[in-house]
Amino acid sequence: MFVKILLPEAGIVDELLSNPFSLPNRDSITASSISCVESGRGMGTEQTSWMPTLGRPVMRHKQYHHHHYRSLISQKHAPTMMPHLEAAENDYFTNNPPPKDIKANITLAREFVGRHADDGRRVVLVTSGGTTVPLESQTVRYIDNFSAGTRGATSAEYFLEHGYAVIFLHRQFSLLPYSRHYSHNTRSFLDFMKEDNGRVVVDEQHQDEMLRVLRQYDEVKRAGKLLILSFITITEYLWDLREVAKLMQPLGPRAMFYLAAAVSDFFVPHDRMVEHKIQSSEEFSQSAGSNNGKPPAARTEGRSLIIDLEPVPKFLKQLVDGWAPEGMIVSFKLETDPSMLVKKAQYSLEKYAHHLVIGNLLATRKWEVVFVSAMEGEKWIRVPRHRRTKSFSGVESLVGAADLQNHESGRSLVADASVPHGEPIVEIESLIIPEITDMHTKLIEQAKQASSDASSEAII
Repeated sequence: MFVKILLPEAGIVDELLSNPFSLPNRDSITASSISCVESGRGMGTEQTSWMPTLGRPVMRHKQYHHHHYRSLISQKHAPTMMPHLEAAENDYFTNNPPPKDIKANITLAREFVGRHADDGRRVVLVTSGGTTVPLESQTVRYIDNFSAGTRGATSAEYFLEHGYAVIFLHRQFSLLPYSRHYSHNTRSFLDFMKEDNGRVVVDEQHQDEMLRVLRQYDEVKRAGKLLILSFITITEYLWDLREVAKLMQPLGPRAMFYLAAAVSDFFVPHDRMVEHKIQSSEEFSQSAGSNNGKPPAARTEGRSLIIDLEPVPKFLKQLVDGWAPEGMIVSFKLETDPSMLVKKAQYSLEKYAHHLVIGNLLATRKWEVVFVSAMEGEKWIRVPRHRRTKSFSGVESLVGAADLQNHESGRSLVADASVPHGEPIVEIESLIIPEITDMHTKLIEQAKQASSDASSEAII
């Protein structure tokens, strides 16, 4: 079948696919689905060099100073959103109905946020996994985003380790904190077990590691510090994000948004979606009408499938200015071209005026990332060569390629000679989260100082 995907401002992308819509249900993620890697969200990567004597990463950073950046000190009153952004928000949420579980999610999140607000605890909303774009109301076929949710699930564990309460908003059936160690694995979960006198027990070689993970999980459950919510579609994700963000407003600067989900840039509006499965033969195709007079966004014309997508409104600015004006906001930028990574991350920071963009390359995302922020400029975090996790898709020769200033100078990017062989592997999220936590602490302190200064001025 010959598929034409129409994207605004991008012309027509023609893609020849072999039986592209063979998915049995909406939850399947297979090679036959139409998949796209969105621009960086959900797949962060860090670069870190280590100083063996201190056990801490060595960071290099370059300061950026832009008057467009959001003030690092949280403001007492949220700025007014521009009218066209409010109109886009109202139009989207009016014409695309909420998920069926939105009321239940709001109830759970309200209780969770309120409880931890009373305890004075920091709360982070971690988004994880990829969103889908359904092509039919009774969904059989959809466009998917490439993300297993590794970054989000792993980061959630380290946030919990650092004392945060975590709302984990994830794609249904993507990786979860703690269980990620044993799911989406090349080995079957049953391979970790054996039968012993009619009982199922964990194999000896896995007992220590599984006991460690189980104890961490049980501790988090007892403390009630992890709330798990799920989405499937782009619309479900945006509804959940908006409602949870508004519930987190009372936390003020103690709220954080760690946006690691791979979010679709284009979608099919509800009023342009056909009801039933799109037929592969034109003779069986549905009528070409829709509620707003436009043709259906996904339809067959002759032997071709035409998919006419519309842009998803950019809601990051609303999150910054309206939904959570005092919270720390962290977004991700994924690229494949090393020469573009820092430029695109810097552009995103300027455009949306939030706190931190974490940039990563698709081929090196498990071993390095770059932080781009108004507070600290450009900072690379990298796992040393002998402590890197294995990756079938990674390309180690590209580590450091996006660090253009250092790469072009010819200086060594990683002090491999100083790292002992045989040391335990390091998950890059274990380096990312402490750095973000330190930045969050500084922002909270600045907010307190700003509030104190404002009170003093009022008294005078």
